[in-house]
Amino acid sequence: MTEDNKIAPSTNDDESRRKANMVKAGIGIGIGSAAIVAALLYSNSARRKKDDTKVKREETED
Repeated sequence: MTEDNKIAPSTNDDESRRKANMVKAGIGIGIGSAAIVAALLYSNSARRKKDDTKVKREETED
């Protein structure tokens, strides 16, 4: 029985570390995904602004 008691705390420690690492990894993935989406939205909005000014110039020239 003493051997079981020695094994159980180390297993709980290992499992709690694994869970903590998984939570950190999940947070990192979430932040990274949000950063990628923000960058894509920003680049797309900048592209639309450039296209809108070209359309306005063509309309005023005609």
